[in-house]
Order: sequence, then C-alpha cells, then structure tokens
Amino acid sequence: MHVLLDDERGRLILRRLRPWHQVLARSQAARLDRELAEGTSPEASASLAARATRLTSTEFRRDLAASLRRILAVAGEAAPAAAGALLGSSRPIRVPVCTTRISQSSALLAELASRLLQPGPVPVRGVALVTQLLADGTGPLYREAARDDLDAMAERAAAALTW
Repeated sequence: MHVLLDDERGRLILRRLRPWHQVLARSQAARLDRELAEGTSPEASASLAARATRLTSTEFRRDLAASLRRILAVAGEAAPAAAGALLGSSRPIRVPVCTTRISQSSALLAELASRLLQPGPVPVRGVALVTQLLADGTGPLYREAARDDLDAMAERAAAALTW
C-alpha cells in the first residue's frame, strides 16, 4: 500500500507503507488516535497514515457504529427487536455504561452511528474522536461523575465526520 506523506519541504510525496508501519500504528493506536483527533495531518508520518487508513476503513467504521448501537441498546434506547439483535452479537458490552447520560444523548449518538455508516470516505479526525469517546473508560459514556459533556463530544465528532 502506498500513502502520501509530507516531506521536509512541505510537499506531498508517495511512499510505500511497510509492514512495520502497521505494527507501529497498532501498538501506538491510542497516541495516534489522540493526535488525529487533535487535527494532526495523517500525512505527517507513516504511522499516522497507517492508522488513518485503518480508522477510515469501512470495516472499522462499521464496528464503531455497532459499538455505539450496542451502548444505546443497553441504555434502553433501541427498539426491542434491535436491542435483542445487538445484545446477541459476538461482542457483548463488558463495561457498565452510564445509562442516564446515554439516554439524554441518545439522538446524537444514533446520528453519530449513522454518519459512520455512510458510504464513501470520511474525515479521519471524526473517526478518531469517536474512537476516543468509546475508549475513554473515565469519560461520560461510562461515568456519571465525568466532567465532559457527552452531547458536546458527540456533536463535535459528528461535525468532524462531515466534509
């Protein structure tokens, strides 16, 4: 696979991604996701480019959307038939969620899942923001005492998923 990377003169150059770039991208996923969520260009390094490629893949986005929908189902915000299908999936929720906050933000979280499932390319920053939201065990999805506003975080991620 080839990617565009910034060179030392600020020009884009075509470079081949090596297998170790993908290994580095996996092992440093949290840091790379944070950088991408903050707006760092995926062209800044081969590791960022490899992570961005993974984040924006259809499969990864589908998995994120399924995670959001499972969380909504656990919080009681999905239709009963949909909740049963989601809860019976191969990836059950293993961490308790903050049902009160999720219920209050259910429309925004459902919209976020829908945007992830839209066909075509999406901005990597938005996907990275969703990944951080789901991965932060101290955040508003999982803790009532979290200081962050779940609505604001979901709105920011949804806005970042739009070109």
